[in-house]
Amino acid sequence: MTKRPIVLFGDPVLSTPAAPITTFNRHTEALIRDLMDTVDAPGRAGVAAPQIGVGLRAFSYRVDGQIGYVINPEIVELSEEIQEDGNEGCLSVPGLWYPTPRARRAVVKGVDLRNEPVVVAGTGVMARCLQHETDHLAGKLYLDRLPPETRRAAMREIRRSPWFLGARETPPSTPSLPSAFGGKF
Repeated sequence: MTKRPIVLFGDPVLSTPAAPITTFNRHTEALIRDLMDTVDAPGRAGVAAPQIGVGLRAFSYRVDGQIGYVINPEIVELSEEIQEDGNEGCLSVPGLWYPTPRARRAVVKGVDLRNEPVVVAGTGVMARCLQHETDHLAGKLYLDRLPPETRRAAMREIRRSPWFLGARETPPSTPSLPSAFGGKF
């Protein structure tokens, strides 16, 4: 069980669609344990496998008392109602938050470590988390959902950030920033 370092913006693993998990063995179990350990820190709502440098389709979450993981998740339902009031951030883009419209309700289907079906549904912060982490598995960041002018401003901020100019990843012991999604963690 290991709390893994978070890969930062600019690493190709974050912009590459993740591969499905097809083999369920001790390596898969180790990945899920690492995801669960890595999300278990103040201010963390979700961690996708690409964020710890692994290009596979899995993520962990910890939102409002709900804790778990999903392997090979797919969004199967999004409400038409949008939550526009939420600033969103990302562990892979530390220190930046921007208003990011997301569906108010989301439903994700996937499997667990026994390859048994799981369904995770949520509203508000949980819906935002499910959409955000599933985007990571498609090689997308929340920045990709921003309007062009806001995205340009975000890119200017990133280029000036000490983490972008120097380090390529944050060590697990780095003090956490405020939550990327708001809510209770």
